[in-house]
Amino acid sequence: MKVDIKSMKNYLYWLYCQYELITCSYLMEPWEKLLFYSFNVAVLVMIIYTAYLFIPAQISMAFQFFLRLLGNQPENSASVMK
Repeated sequence: MKVDIKSMKNYLYWLYCQYELITCSYLMEPWEKLLFYSFNVAVLVMIIYTAYLFIPAQISMAFQFFLRLLGNQPENSASVMK
């Protein structure tokens, strides 16, 4: 599979232009853009980090909840020692 670098570069530039149009950041001065982009990147990093920490635990708890709803009770150590 051959990747056309020029078309990929044009597509990424088009996405960047769309981002600037949607956020109206093309109207900002360079120092304002720097602050705006820094804030956006910081928020995105925090969201990804939070998702990385909490989503696996939430999925595990949901899985256990649905197992209990279906009647599959997990064995505890007290019932094993009988």
